[in-house]
Amino acid sequence: MNKEAFKIEGRDIVIISIQPWYYPLGSNCKNIALELSKHNRVLYVNIPITRKTFYQKSKEPGVSEHCTIIKNKENTIRQVKMNLWQLYPVTIIESINKIPFTPLFRLLNKINNKRFCHDIALAVGELGFSNIILFNDNDIYNGFYLKELLQPECYVYYMRDFLQGYAFWKKHCSVLEPELISKSDLVVTNSVFYRDYCLNYNSKSVYMGQGCNLDNFDATKSHPKPRDMAMDKQPIIGYTGALDSNRLNHEIIRIIAETHPEWNIVLVGPEDEEFKKSTLHNISNIKFKGAKHMNELPAYVQHFDVCINPQKINTATQGNYPLKVDEYLAMGKPVVATHTKTMELFQKHTFLAKTPREYPGLIEKALAGKSQEEQIARIAFAHSHTWANSVEILYAALKQKY
Repeated sequence: MNKEAFKIEGRDIVIISIQPWYYPLGSNCKNIALELSKHNRVLYVNIPITRKTFYQKSKEPGVSEHCTIIKNKENTIRQVKMNLWQLYPVTIIESINKIPFTPLFRLLNKINNKRFCHDIALAVGELGFSNIILFNDNDIYNGFYLKELLQPECYVYYMRDFLQGYAFWKKHCSVLEPELISKSDLVVTNSVFYRDYCLNYNSKSVYMGQGCNLDNFDATKSHPKPRDMAMDKQPIIGYTGALDSNRLNHEIIRIIAETHPEWNIVLVGPEDEEFKKSTLHNISNIKFKGAKHMNELPAYVQHFDVCINPQKINTATQGNYPLKVDEYLAMGKPVVATHTKTMELFQKHTFLAKTPREYPGLIEKALAGKSQEEQIARIAFAHSHTWANSVEILYAALKQKY
């Protein structure tokens, strides 16, 4: 395949996202923006500030800075790197999600969209952008009317999370998102499950894969055992990431621990309130290590014997792409995870459990099989998931339109 044939170059691209550039954690969309900016000019638009957020006293640092920019109406466009800028919208929008009636929500949301569009249009003019491609990263509300208002040459909707599965979003998103998918010129997704969902509404729906930043997860580097794991005896069955009860199945963790009391189950990550109150804390071989910096995680993973992703199956999780599995595999570790449509992409390199009761037996298999050949294959597979490859698919899909 000639990769050069799948590049779009010299275009002006505007990106809106539910995650602002200044948010401290990484995101798919920020990585996509960086990749696109290698060959195009890109304006990354931070999510607009609501009136409620503007006047609340306690704010995250990035949000606080955004509010200061709104007050001063200065430095609204800031260059991130060559060919990449971020925009701080200065027009405040209203908080309307709690409105119970979707028709009224539509009306007020259109007013919000007009305010948002005004700021984007000014920035587009100031930067001299023309014939823009508008890339909407899962922002169903703020991006709903931008195709009509901003009139981009191409409107791309990127579905990377099923927001309809969350209580906050469900009521209006369940009506608006299918409509947004339907009217988009192109829909791209980071999972096959989401692609299949979107095909119900738009035949131009494409799975663009998932890129990963695996620089920290280098299997060739040796890490000392973290101090808070010094007393944990082998084998260690480990998990890294947010301990979110909406996404993780407590029962799986309990079954693993109680079936094999000789194993240590090490959970690295911040706990939500349900996890903090759970009876898992009463099981002696389950070890909660708390939140760690991203740079610390490879040391934990390196000292796990088997990595797990004990995911629940629900509307919020059934289609999501588990980045942590790529991180585990990049360290050469055997992985046991919940079977989902997306995880079928990993089935040659992982052990997939269809029920919680299957986890202990699959972990036993993972502990027994540790060939160097399998380890090398896991590492190579994880490193095939690059942002360059993912954006190449996006370019190819866009080329079908031009």
